[in-house]
Amino acid sequence: MATLEDGPIITTPEATIAVTPPPGRRERNKQQKLERIVDAASALFAERGADEVTTQQIAERADIGSGTLFLYVRSKGELLMLVQNAAYARAVERGVRRAAAIEDELDAVLAVVREVVACNRTQVENGRTYLREMVFGDPEEPNRREALRIAGETESAIAAVLRRGGRADDATASARARIASAVMLVAMAAPRSPEATVDDVVGDIRAQLATLLGD
Repeated sequence: MATLEDGPIITTPEATIAVTPPPGRRERNKQQKLERIVDAASALFAERGADEVTTQQIAERADIGSGTLFLYVRSKGELLMLVQNAAYARAVERGVRRAAAIEDELDAVLAVVREVVACNRTQVENGRTYLREMVFGDPEEPNRREALRIAGETESAIAAVLRRGGRADDATASARARIASAVMLVAMAAPRSPEATVDDVVGDIRAQLATLLGD
């Protein structure tokens, strides 16, 4: 039921609708500062790698004080998680769109995988740090929880591919998707030559998933 806290209430012949008021100036300013922080960190992490970037440099690029930065994130590691989460979420969305147009099961799964691998290897050390934080980081840290949620979405996207056309029941598709996700995680985290390409990593994953999927 709508309450006064929801905002003004509009009554129509069909329904009673609670109208959420637009965010105030203070909230808009906070959101704009957060966007500047994320944009600045994204650019600097891509240019130099997270290990070579200081929080002072991020604050200067975002045109805020260093004290203000820590009102939004507690550490550079937390900021890296925030930046990478946004990039990974977009990668999964692209992979799902690509997979929808591909009939072959293995190729469709790899369409999702390739986007995630490409995101991970945009800056290799950042990608490894992100995976390490996702697996071993503070379980109460909100950005780590978000990373695990995105990983779960990736599994779900792979499972959806495996269920298409009734080729696998829910339990089988979910189990195979979990294995495929683990294979992808290990392949991305493995030490590799700096010259290794996205195609190299995806090729390794393909070889393992072909066995799993019976291709």
